[in-house]
Amino acid sequence: MSVIKVIELVGISGKNWQDAVDNAVQRAAKTMRNIQGVDVRGWTGKVEEGKIVEYRANVKISFTVERLDG
Repeated sequence: MSVIKVIELVGISGKNWQDAVDNAVQRAAKTMRNIQGVDVRGWTGKVEEGKIVEYRANVKISFTVERLDG
């Protein structure tokens, strides 16, 4: 029987929202194994002088919890 854990992250990019999502998943993959999916929950951005200068993606990342007993 599998157990799935979900964490919430905010990915950030100076390019676009898709890149912000990719950054969140790639960063999570550096410390987590068994990532199963990503759920984009929302989009936000930082605006300066009338232009978007930072794209932010609020995401939930799910991964399988490993069993220690084999």
